[in-house]
Amino acid sequence: MDLRDHITMSGPSSPAASLVGRFLVAAPSMPDERFRQSVVFVCKHDGDGALGIIVNSKVDDLPLSQVYKQLGIELPTGTPETPVLFGGPVQPTRGLVLHSADYKREETLVIEGGMALTPSLEVLKDMAGGSGPQKAWLALGHSGWGPGQLDLEMQDNAWLVVDGDAELVFDTDFSAKWQRALDRLGGKGGPNGRFDLASFSPQTGRA
Repeated sequence: MDLRDHITMSGPSSPAASLVGRFLVAAPSMPDERFRQSVVFVCKHDGDGALGIIVNSKVDDLPLSQVYKQLGIELPTGTPETPVLFGGPVQPTRGLVLHSADYKREETLVIEGGMALTPSLEVLKDMAGGSGPQKAWLALGHSGWGPGQLDLEMQDNAWLVVDGDAELVFDTDFSAKWQRALDRLGGKGGPNGRFDLASFSPQTGRA
């Protein structure tokens, strides 16, 4: 696993339609199996493209403690087990730490809504030593889009957009996150305020 600074953490000013700090929720008609029922937290979105972390999928049989062991980082005795996120299909062996914005390094990308993203190994060392962020996920891989690619997928109704927040990002009930994110759309005629999947039209949004 490589936590080197492998992505550009800064870039051109975000456009007016920037989705930074929001969730991309896979629509019921999502055509890409890799993103079926996924919830992606958008960390970067500008003229160079977009980058996000899937927050409702974890890497099977790879707790964070095992990653620490592989990296030679010692953990205090009795440290609770924490899952590792599958952040997306791009560079799946490289790690990024999505965390609360109370922690910051020179290479940290601060995100709207009290979140941040750090690609260095040092954040994991600080987490193990008790001086890291209050809340954090290590994600292997990320979700990436080239210039204009995400906008085209939005026009094709592959994604729904809802407001993002730390509560849902760090919720450990992975199986419920997709529906909870959908429910934030509201006003879709579902019972008890839940999003009604039957009301969603998969028709393309392009002219």
